[in-house]
Amino acid sequence: MKKILVANRGEIAIRVMRSAKEMGIKTVAVYSEADRNALHVQYADEAVLIGPPPSNQSYLLGDKIIEVCKQLEVDAIHPGYGFLSENAEFAKKVKEANIIFIGPSPHAIEVMGDKLSAKAAVKNYDIPMVPGTDKAMTDVEEAKNISKKIGYPILIKASAGGGGKGMRIVSKEADFEEQMELAVNEATSAFGNGSVFIEKYVESPRHIEIQILADTHGNIVHLFERECSIQRRHQKVIEEAPSAVLSPELREQMGQSAINVARACNYTGAGTVEFLYDNGKYYFLEMNTRLQVEHPVTEFITGIDLVKEQIKIARGEKLSFKQNDIEIKGHSIELRVYAEDPKNNFLPDIGKLKLYKRPQGNGVRVDDGYDQGMEVPIYYDPMIAKLATYGQNRQEAIARMKRAIDEYRIIGIETTLSFGKFVMESESFVSANYNTHFVQDYFDPEKINVKNDSEPIAAIIMASILNQTNNNSNNKNTHKTEHNSNWRKNRL
Repeated sequence: MKKILVANRGEIAIRVMRSAKEMGIKTVAVYSEADRNALHVQYADEAVLIGPPPSNQSYLLGDKIIEVCKQLEVDAIHPGYGFLSENAEFAKKVKEANIIFIGPSPHAIEVMGDKLSAKAAVKNYDIPMVPGTDKAMTDVEEAKNISKKIGYPILIKASAGGGGKGMRIVSKEADFEEQMELAVNEATSAFGNGSVFIEKYVESPRHIEIQILADTHGNIVHLFERECSIQRRHQKVIEEAPSAVLSPELREQMGQSAINVARACNYTGAGTVEFLYDNGKYYFLEMNTRLQVEHPVTEFITGIDLVKEQIKIARGEKLSFKQNDIEIKGHSIELRVYAEDPKNNFLPDIGKLKLYKRPQGNGVRVDDGYDQGMEVPIYYDPMIAKLATYGQNRQEAIARMKRAIDEYRIIGIETTLSFGKFVMESESFVSANYNTHFVQDYFDPEKINVKNDSEPIAAIIMASILNQTNNNSNNKNTHKTEHNSNWRKNRL
């Protein structure tokens, strides 16, 4: 494997390229017109423009990406997360084009991409499941009767997709018909598939997921858990590893269940099995057939580079370690730094990064795809960076996260940094006494501690711009031009 195309953008594209570079593998970036000056384009050995800003005219054009691979003699495609990463049809086309897909088989993606088929696949492996239906429900009266037997409150869930779309909590029978209709319509609109099923609603769960690695020789290991219960709109904002509430025995049980889920679909590569945890019991939720946004916390506590392992597995190599070789060392926390306003219901924000200064120091990692002066576009996910900290224990990881948040300077847009600081200082988080309802139970926008800068913001920005201008002037004769660069800027 000599050359990899990363079918993604931003921080995850750069993160994959860094590991590839350390392995001596050349990289190719693809980019939209909105990302012409993006950092992942600059970092790659070659870069190709594939279309206008909207993702359905650029990053989701699987056939065009495959054509770029053929023209540039690319050996493999890494899909990152989002976009085409869990698209079974794309993975199949990549394979048919004799290009390696750095991820699971199309079959595994397809089986685990639908919550009902995933349930059916793991049925014979004695994995705890939330009480509910194991088939799509179309008859309203039948669904209502089943809900009555399960007992309210119940959850109506879309079979395809995620992110809270096509999901409705129903607390009483009188609301059932209306909520089912809304769930079906939303699922159809979001995923093109209106199939829904019924589950008992677990009222105060924690969201815990297990990272697994599986090679093509039948070896599967788990790399312990990540706690992902701090969420807004059913999407994660803060994750940590390990969880503060799992006993070693329960950790091993959940790890083994995750391995069995992987076995159920002949999984290969890196994947994540998600569970709901409530009062000492856990239930299988779903499997994400890709790398996760929160993978850095697992890398911190295990010392294993998950991207390198993905590449090695895709090359047909055996895992170089066994389950007993892996151990938890220390504690790690990740904050997703979104361009969102936590004081205004996490409303997405766009604009120019007038000042952008990353935190540094011991135990701090920043995976990002932006730099000062760049615009945060409206077309894509609003995540600016993943800020992760590591400590010998949870207290040190929290202390470093607080320090890193204070050092992170972003002016020009609203971000979730202030929310992260609120969480780190919250008694419920510090004591690990929280669940997926943290935001609604504890978060008060009025109590956000916004740093009061003593220096005038205009002066900070002006000094930064002057410094950047001087650097550009001093180096103007040393920069490569587009003409003699090895980047590919041609539209294909």
